[in-house]
Amino acid sequence: MEEGTDKNQSASSDSPDQASVEPAAGETLESLTSEESLAALELPDMSFGKMISHFGPGIILMMTGIGTSHIITAPTAGGRFAYALMWCIPVAYVFKYYGFEMAFRFTNATGKSLIEAYGTAWKKWPLWYVMATTILQCVIGQAGRLIAAAAVLYFLFSYLFSEALGFEIPIEIFAAVLGAFCVFILLRGNYKIVERVAKIAAGFLFVTTVFVFFVNPPSISVVQYFFIFDMPPGSWLIIAGFLGLLPTGIDVSLQASEWGKAKKVGMGRIRGTLEEMGLARRFDPFAPKMEDLTVDTSRLPAHAQIYCQRWFTIGLWDFRLGHIVSFIIACIFLILAAIWMYPSEVSGQDVIGDIARIFTESVGNGLMVIFLIGAFAATFSTVFNYFDGWPRIVGACCRNIFPATAGLQGVDRAELSSEHKSKWYSEYNIYRATMIFSLVAALMIIIGMPRPVYLVLVASALAFFVAPVIYFFNVYYCLKIIPKKDKAFYPSTFARYFSFLSLFVFTGLSGILIMARIFNITLFGG
Repeated sequence: MEEGTDKNQSASSDSPDQASVEPAAGETLESLTSEESLAALELPDMSFGKMISHFGPGIILMMTGIGTSHIITAPTAGGRFAYALMWCIPVAYVFKYYGFEMAFRFTNATGKSLIEAYGTAWKKWPLWYVMATTILQCVIGQAGRLIAAAAVLYFLFSYLFSEALGFEIPIEIFAAVLGAFCVFILLRGNYKIVERVAKIAAGFLFVTTVFVFFVNPPSISVVQYFFIFDMPPGSWLIIAGFLGLLPTGIDVSLQASEWGKAKKVGMGRIRGTLEEMGLARRFDPFAPKMEDLTVDTSRLPAHAQIYCQRWFTIGLWDFRLGHIVSFIIACIFLILAAIWMYPSEVSGQDVIGDIARIFTESVGNGLMVIFLIGAFAATFSTVFNYFDGWPRIVGACCRNIFPATAGLQGVDRAELSSEHKSKWYSEYNIYRATMIFSLVAALMIIIGMPRPVYLVLVASALAFFVAPVIYFFNVYYCLKIIPKKDKAFYPSTFARYFSFLSLFVFTGLSGILIMARIFNITLFGG
């Protein structure tokens, strides 16, 4: 997979033509002229430790996926079918790689969100499609994620306190409290709180999971199952869940693009300055042209080029590290379930208790509590991120469809005027309203159908069926909008061909699963 290149990064930033200009005492970057502000950009440190400290959208993307798909779907596959579905994990991670990477590439190359690019299509139909499927995910998808997090807390509370209290608290109460808490924190915070929660949860989950795995590791022979294609009867929904939500749904690439823009580094930070200087065109969502999203980086000052390339490199490794860690954790959970749970139905409200038995039987009761805390960190961060991500997408679609919303765009509370907060049609208020709608609708579904495994698998399958369309557009707009001569940002030959191969594979698998479910035409053993 192609490296994000920083062709000039070895050059000394202290050389006369590339030296950064420090603001004088009392000055800020905003008070400098456009040329001075570009020269004053601080280049990020590219040492490994410093790079990790700059990570954000990639880790959020990882933790959005590590939750229901890993904590419930992977153990369900291992418990019901042992190693038969292990092939799904590398297939999902390898063939979905560029669907996500293109989102990071586009935002770093243009300083804009992919949502803006979608708005250049005929009659803006991709925006309507994305908004409709996102609203649906806000209901069904969030119900699946929220019930999974509630199931972890339900079992943990029952294990620790129910005997002493003499009663159990219904799982629906945990779901309501968790959902309300997430929405309350998000409405009072901004992008930074999403990034902070994701990093803390990621570290705790990875350490606890890997530790338990190596207490009693399986034979190396299990690797063979990565290469054995099998579809046992009754496995279609789990396969769809794997391919839909490992590492997470392709639709989350659009959220990652919005998060990358919200981080305000690299091209996302200087795009406005470039427009003022005439080095980039202003994009009008109501006279949308793809060429207006393009940035010819060869026209930028050398220092600004290095600045953008370095942040692109950081963004790529942010995503790649998250992708690798997510793959490892998915494999660990399926393997542990195959060893300690198979054969097991893995269903019902006590699903987390069944999965926690992996840890009880492998390392004892003490570490089971640690697993449950780690599992809660993972499922909570998934719910938390989705409560932010899906409303961001609805708001972003509206700012590119409705002129009134475009005139009051933005969701960062620190940058909003009183009008942004008072007008119901502002992007900020649409973002807030969608978040509250998601909470209420998800809770209504949970109260009516509190079946964690089924809800998670249905939500996963829904994400899988919309993936090919979003995958195609992510690749298409990168190829159309990023200049071919821009070797740092334009996808390599391998990336281009492998992207379309991946799209073909995913579309084919989607067709197979639809035939099996809708038309009862089973292939490969069904």
